[in-house]
Amino acid sequence: MRTNKIIVEDYNPNWPDEFLKIASEIKTALGDTALGAEHIGSTSVAGLCAKPIIDIDVIIPSRLELGEAIEKLGLIGYIHEGNLGIPDREAFKYEGKPHLMTHHLYVCPANSTELLRHIIFRDYLRACPEKAKAYGEIKKKAAELFPDDIDKYIEYKAEFIEGVYKACGV
Repeated sequence: MRTNKIIVEDYNPNWPDEFLKIASEIKTALGDTALGAEHIGSTSVAGLCAKPIIDIDVIIPSRLELGEAIEKLGLIGYIHEGNLGIPDREAFKYEGKPHLMTHHLYVCPANSTELLRHIIFRDYLRACPEKAKAYGEIKKKAAELFPDDIDKYIEYKAEFIEGVYKACGV
């Protein structure tokens, strides 16, 4: 699901509940195939502005369960898009989910480097409100400069993100 128009909104306290609605539907469909689901991305950090899109990493034990996860998610309207160039993170788009907030869904093996990076980044921003505020300002500026170019928006934020990973040793 590619973002066409970049809109960054102030934090919405309903975002955690929206994550729970999406995660509940996914967990019901996947059953024991999934170990859990993580609310990642900016909507998972209280007080942080964000694009109003929930990011979710579903965790499977290993790549061995990926086929089963793809099949089960397909039964509830999710379409596997592949890893989109990021190893150990499989992306899904969806159809027919008007009852759920817009979201990005990824399936990751438990030992995925990308899963680890997502969690470390989220937890760092949760623990450092001043860094979260700085990141929010960068996001707002990126959206202002590149409202129609998601690649440039991401590129504008990259230096900050990489700095967090470096600070955290990943």
